[in-house]
Amino acid sequence: MSYSDMVIDHFINPRNAGYIPDPDGTGVVGDPSCGDFLRIYINVENNCISDIKFEIFGCPAAIATSSILTELAKGKDIDEALKITDLDVVKALGGLPDPKVHCSNLGSGALHQAIQNYKSRMREEKHKKTE
Repeated sequence: MSYSDMVIDHFINPRNAGYIPDPDGTGVVGDPSCGDFLRIYINVENNCISDIKFEIFGCPAAIATSSILTELAKGKDIDEALKITDLDVVKALGGLPDPKVHCSNLGSGALHQAIQNYKSRMREEKHKKTE
């Protein structure tokens, strides 16, 4: 099994790794007790993802896909970021070996959860203001 230079670079030098204290949205995918686990944090300004970080427990492919995902999403309008797919992540990395393609599923799923979490929080805040 061989990885592209892009996958190796994102594994060795992950972008946006870490956490955001008091994020606007959080998404979690996986189970750390039995395999890959990803948590994504986002901050949103003017309906765009202004900051994004991730914490991952997983293989090199899971780390690389999480890293590239954050680069794909940062600066995007949240509705545009919701359109990022697993295939977009794999393509951005120049491909993954077939047994590792499932790792790309973590990233987009966690990102979509974080955005939905943010939208839910905004609806709640808006509802509280109208009461």
